[in-house]
Amino acid sequence: MRVTYYMRPKTGNFGSIERLFGDITKALPQSILTKVVYSRFSPKTPWGFLYDIVEASFRQGDVNHITGDIHIVSLLLHRRKTLLTIHDLVPLHTLKGLQRLIVRNIWYRFSINRVKSVAVISQSVKDELIKQFNINSDKINVVHDCVSDEFTPTPKPFNQEKPVVLQVGTKWMKNVERVAEALENISCHLRIIGHLNDSQSATLKNFNIDYTNVVNISDKRIVKEYKRCDILLFASLYEGFGLPIVEAQAIGRPVITSNIHSMPEVGGDAACLVDPFDPISIRNGVIRIINDNFYREQLVKKGYKNVERFNSVEIAKKYLNIYSELHS
Repeated sequence: MRVTYYMRPKTGNFGSIERLFGDITKALPQSILTKVVYSRFSPKTPWGFLYDIVEASFRQGDVNHITGDIHIVSLLLHRRKTLLTIHDLVPLHTLKGLQRLIVRNIWYRFSINRVKSVAVISQSVKDELIKQFNINSDKINVVHDCVSDEFTPTPKPFNQEKPVVLQVGTKWMKNVERVAEALENISCHLRIIGHLNDSQSATLKNFNIDYTNVVNISDKRIVKEYKRCDILLFASLYEGFGLPIVEAQAIGRPVITSNIHSMPEVGGDAACLVDPFDPISIRNGVIRIINDNFYREQLVKKGYKNVERFNSVEIAKKYLNIYSELHS
């Protein structure tokens, strides 16, 4: 079987999807011949995405897999042979007016109708898709993200005096401002991965947060950041999956995450769940993990067990089942 993977352009947001499907393709049986096709233009470039649509039609395999962020290349692909992975519905939460209407009906509704099967990375995204577009649930397959093999158990003594709290991401949904408010007067160091805007920097300063941040770091450096931290604080307002949750659990770090959307599904019983809209709830979660040794150790132990659901071999098997159905 020949499977063609359609990837988004190699731009500034390049990384997470490509890494995910790189791990998945490595875990597929050798009998599956894979080819990766990168789009050349941003979907925001009208003539560019038309070029990508036409080019995609000449690169088809026995099965075509659109991996995300370039839904529209489905236009000229063989419908019965094509799978589309949808990672989230962020644009429908951020866009308004005509722009939202266009994205809703072309990027999502039209593209979904142009493929035989859809994969989503959590039950939460599936429920949202069905609610938004009234899709037959049988068309949607839940296939979770996998955690990279680079994330392996790395125990370290917990720094109870001044733990390093890791914050992954700084986009609007990552909730930096409320995290800053929650950590006021807690003895800790906040380590942030991502660019901080002026508002975020001002808020961190106003609450007198001891913090540092890094940007544009390699995959290997990201792994080191997890290993150096004591706690992952991932109180996000919206996630299609929430990969940092299982990455931290695989390393062996206690996780605090949100009690909404996909995050309880991904964290399982191995994460401290908090209300991301309430700084007091976030604060109480941090304090509990710092002060309650038994609770913290149980989260780490359960975390190792939880990540077994997300290894690349198991995820590759689920995709292989879909490919087989499309190829039959």
